[in-house]
Amino acid sequence: MDKVSALIVAAGSGVRMGGDVPKQFRTIGGKSVLAHAVDSLASHPRVDEVRIVIGAGQEAVAREALGDRDVGGLIVGGRERSESVANGLAAIDGEIVLVHDAARPFCPAEVIDRLLAALENKNHGAVPVLPMNDTLATGDLLLGAMVDRKRLLRVQTPQAFYREDLLYALAEAGKRLATDESQVLVAAGLKVATVEGDVMLDKLTTLADFVAAERRLATNLISRSGQGFDVHAFEGPGPIMLGGIAIAHERGLAGHSDADVVLHAITDALLGAAALGDIGEHFPPSDPQWKGASSDRFARHAASLIAERGGTIDHVDCTIICEEPKIGPHRAAIRASVAAVLGLAEEAVSIKATTTEKLGFTGRGEGIAAQAIATVRLPAAPARADA
Repeated sequence: MDKVSALIVAAGSGVRMGGDVPKQFRTIGGKSVLAHAVDSLASHPRVDEVRIVIGAGQEAVAREALGDRDVGGLIVGGRERSESVANGLAAIDGEIVLVHDAARPFCPAEVIDRLLAALENKNHGAVPVLPMNDTLATGDLLLGAMVDRKRLLRVQTPQAFYREDLLYALAEAGKRLATDESQVLVAAGLKVATVEGDVMLDKLTTLADFVAAERRLATNLISRSGQGFDVHAFEGPGPIMLGGIAIAHERGLAGHSDADVVLHAITDALLGAAALGDIGEHFPPSDPQWKGASSDRFARHAASLIAERGGTIDHVDCTIICEEPKIGPHRAAIRASVAAVLGLAEEAVSIKATTTEKLGFTGRGEGIAAQAIATVRLPAAPARADA
């Protein structure tokens, strides 16, 4: 089958929203709008790659919003949308491209199915649409003439095109200002099919839209919590890995991987919240491929399993239990590292530390323990047929 590249346009300044952060980098349900958009497209089995077009100077905020998601490098856009899309097309090689607005974070898989099916029916492009349900009229302070809504449609994204057709259309008609690529194809005389859209694709434009999106997530997802606990004994020379941060210490920790008790506990908490077993099932210590492995791989894997199921991580809280080393000087770095690994805002991660007042193995300085709790939201499981 033709390779499908998803191109998310996230180069806007979001001035209508106000504030210092463009809307595509703000958070919903503990995850950035852009990350939601990436996850919804990347989880579709026909999408082979997801690439992001950002505005000049947005690299740092975009990388923070994306976490460790693989988007093949960020693409810098131009002053106009057509320039941004053209830059994106130059960086991909898929025969089919899905052009999507970052401000539409929730893309149902069924819409992508319908778009790709429409392309197979000898169309140059396909767009999701919804009918206009409200009465339409002209006017300002006074109501003017009514507008016939029968043939009016709300056009959404993602929009599907054959890459070569979109390149041709941009060359022929791309200098005309357009709010989306379907207008460019129509202006170039190409055929664009319409398929049924979805209200989940409504664009986030105002603060009220963000409030509605939060409520939608709360309605469609069920909150679940999971616990994780891990312990490693001191052995050999340091440093010690805690939350992906190497902390200088005269002694290290014994373990098959890098013995990162923080990420191990958090991984188990995430897997527990999603009822997906434990870290030992996914990464058996008997498997030599995990010898000395960086534990951020384990945490990313757990987070990706939740994203694949349409879930979102709301909050992670981890308590480190040890007499030494002192955690306070490293707490902020550990928090930032864990947030980056999981693709979360730092506000969604809590790192604490305590001692056992010289009691037990940690009190005797024999090792370090960590316990974590993760709160996630996942789609409700379907009811059993025999229930």
